[in-house]
Amino acid sequence: MDKIPAVLVLEDGTVFKGQAIGKIGTTSGEIAFNTGMTGYQEVFTDPSYFKQILIMTTAHIGNYGVHASEVESDSMKIAGLVTKKFSPNFSRTSAEGSLQEFMERDAVVGISDIDTRALVRLIRHKGAMNAIISSSELDVEKLKADLQKVPSMDGLELSSFVATKKAYTSGSENAKYRVALIDFGVKKNIVRCLVERNCLVKVFPMNTTLSEIVDFNPDGIMLSNGPGDPAAMPAAVANVGEMVKSGIPIFGICLGHQILALSQGLQTAKMHNGHRGINHPIKNLLTGKGEITSQNHGFMVTKESIAKNPEIEMTHIHLNDETVAGIRIKNKPVFSVQYHPEASAGPHDSRYLFDQFIENMSAVLKDNSSEKLTAKK
Repeated sequence: MDKIPAVLVLEDGTVFKGQAIGKIGTTSGEIAFNTGMTGYQEVFTDPSYFKQILIMTTAHIGNYGVHASEVESDSMKIAGLVTKKFSPNFSRTSAEGSLQEFMERDAVVGISDIDTRALVRLIRHKGAMNAIISSSELDVEKLKADLQKVPSMDGLELSSFVATKKAYTSGSENAKYRVALIDFGVKKNIVRCLVERNCLVKVFPMNTTLSEIVDFNPDGIMLSNGPGDPAAMPAAVANVGEMVKSGIPIFGICLGHQILALSQGLQTAKMHNGHRGINHPIKNLLTGKGEITSQNHGFMVTKESIAKNPEIEMTHIHLNDETVAGIRIKNKPVFSVQYHPEASAGPHDSRYLFDQFIENMSAVLKDNSSEKLTAKK
């Protein structure tokens, strides 16, 4: 592959020069880093990364190619890629193509051969910021001017760009449980984890109302992950608030967790540089057990707002910085976590949360059945 120069410019004026990868062109967005050492295809197709330029901290990217079974959506969702060493060739015999071809197909611009350790240290120190990558325009001053026009992630609603516009189903019509999944940018493996547990899943557009959900007659509601600032989604927050009042069991993941929290009067805040990787330590405060988790978020639910709400209990905590990692509503079958129990890519320590959701649905179904028998008598 011919070497073509590329440049990365950060919002604070820092410049890195390297080699072009992917599509030749220009891209911009908030720059973030992921510490995972594997699963790059799953990461790049995660809708939660929409409008983000992603730095991969592991040194080699692209060496095992790509495979159709390792995608979390219909295309790459990252705005751009930054890596130290990029391999246009691959050695895995089952791979169906190269990462370079995948990036070209989905028009993703990237840069390699830069000091990613220095770049990550800078972001860890200064916090989240916007950046621009270009392999078609190398004039740094022009790129700096273009970067000034890029909006901040704070206050940005992005789910509407990646969520489904039309409802669809997955699983058997004869499944034991019926789950309505509200799509804010869902990963395929969330749906798969539910289907594996004998659920018929109907995926609904992000602003679907409770009345439309009830028409499906669900046993539970799943609130998916997704990109952007949850505080910029008032319609979704109001809808979820109505869903909580319905008494239907609810399970929220990542952005779904944040929207659930906002619907109960809690607050969210932008983090210094977020959590992104597949090795984040979590403690379950209800069992005392630890979990290694997959995470991808730049916003969080604040501890202070939980302390002011006696109806909310914090159930999980991040052990690196003691941020909120999970909550539940007392006396309701409603809970959520900030991380990814479907973990694609990542460890399976947290898959029990799907089983907990199933148990909640089963308990409500049993109670409803008992009430109907009592009414007949």
